[in-house]
Amino acid sequence: MASPETSTPDGPVLVPILGDQLTRDLASIRGRTKDDTVILMMEVWDEATYVKHHKQKIVLIFSAMRHFAAELRDAGWTVDYVTLDDEDNSGSFTGEIARATSRHDPRAIHVVEAGEWRVQQAIEEWPDKFDCEVEILPDDRFVASIAEFREWAEGRDALRMEYFYREMRRKTGLLMDGDKPEGGQWNLDKQNRESPDDEMDAPERPKFEPDETTRDVIELVQSRFADHFGSLDNFAWPVTRDEAEEAADAFFEERIENFGPYQDAMVHGEDDLYHSMLSTSINLGLLDPLELCQRAEASYRDGKAPLNSVEGFIRQLIGWREYVRGFYWYQMPGLQSNNALNAQRGLPEFYWTGETDMRCLADCVRSTRDNAHAHHIQRLMVLGNFALLAGINPREVQDWYLVVYADAYEWVELPNVAAMILYADGGNLASKPYAASGNYINKMSDYCKECRYSPSKKTGEAACPFNPLYWHFMHRHRDRLESNHRIGRIYSTWDRMGEDKQQEYLDSAEAFLDTLEPAGRGWARND
Repeated sequence: MASPETSTPDGPVLVPILGDQLTRDLASIRGRTKDDTVILMMEVWDEATYVKHHKQKIVLIFSAMRHFAAELRDAGWTVDYVTLDDEDNSGSFTGEIARATSRHDPRAIHVVEAGEWRVQQAIEEWPDKFDCEVEILPDDRFVASIAEFREWAEGRDALRMEYFYREMRRKTGLLMDGDKPEGGQWNLDKQNRESPDDEMDAPERPKFEPDETTRDVIELVQSRFADHFGSLDNFAWPVTRDEAEEAADAFFEERIENFGPYQDAMVHGEDDLYHSMLSTSINLGLLDPLELCQRAEASYRDGKAPLNSVEGFIRQLIGWREYVRGFYWYQMPGLQSNNALNAQRGLPEFYWTGETDMRCLADCVRSTRDNAHAHHIQRLMVLGNFALLAGINPREVQDWYLVVYADAYEWVELPNVAAMILYADGGNLASKPYAASGNYINKMSDYCKECRYSPSKKTGEAACPFNPLYWHFMHRHRDRLESNHRIGRIYSTWDRMGEDKQQEYLDSAEAFLDTLEPAGRGWARND
């Protein structure tokens, strides 16, 4: 998309780079000459506060931006960098573009499309706001373009990741044996569900001591965002490509072998286990996901990692990550307001404080507060499962996930939360709600061992709340879910219980739900 007028034919090309576009080969600078380009990078108040992001998330993005700007300058680029504490900072992307056009009188603006809907809407107004050519370029850092996903999705009765994933495998050639999948199966997820055991000894992931630049940002965030969620005591994320590559090296050397079997395992106080911990760097643009997939495949071809671990890693990147990005743009803007299950309860305060006797939830919130991270099963089957079963309002849950995780941008957070976790889209993304009782958590973790509640008790004060909440959820959504071929048989079990037992479950669930204190919106938003 471009505006037709060019008012300053001798001016430079202004190239805004957003905070999640920290990629050396970004489409807007690829092929450009350094003496004819001004790169604009902007720390803006609106982006830091439209939700009250975790302190570590703000530090990560601003520090990575400042390091990337320094790297570009060292490579000979002209970089106009606007800090948050610039006294003339306008507070918005569009405001900063206006100020930059006054400073540099550009003949054109070249920008890569934004990852988030609301930012892209602002960018698409720029051709009408600025008196120069505006070219909006596709973000080609993904295997599938937005248009390609839309073409794949049009006319399908259901959008299932598995079928899209197979197309991405064929397109990239990853783990292919001719026109068939390596090993004869596309998806080896069933081999990746080992429970934690005493022999697990996962090496610690690399942690990076904040340098002077990062320390400056930490000081800024402590001063300007003191009321935001999270701790800065443990900040150790990679903020440069070199650090991100070091973290990737450590994963492929030390953890990928056990990544698959234990990717669903949860251990109290063990926050990383065998996970790659690379999502923050990938989503910033510091690491290329396709390159990581190629490294994973090489690990398998060289006999350093089993197929189930490598396939699981590749599926998360060219399968799930690509899929949710395409799904996001295909469903927006309606995805934000979907609430198919009419969930209305306020988000409980313990999502912010961690103050709950449910040991699993308390540990997941602790890790989230201390690290701005929890791994995918903690997010889906503990924190998300509870929100689903308890009927928490989707918008409040969406805000929470967007706030608290350092790798959360709306394009990846919203489909995962609204559609995958909460089934709020009515099943366009997921074939069933991911609802589970305490038995699942007991199988996949050690959380239940020292918990006040017992997963073996089904009702009453000592019962794991997930048990009665599960049946309460199934009961209140029977009209919608009984016809679902993946879970409909659950209702035969429910019916065999008899009315007295059913009422025990419902009463236990209601008694627990009555204890929940809603947090209020002030935790997540400034409005």
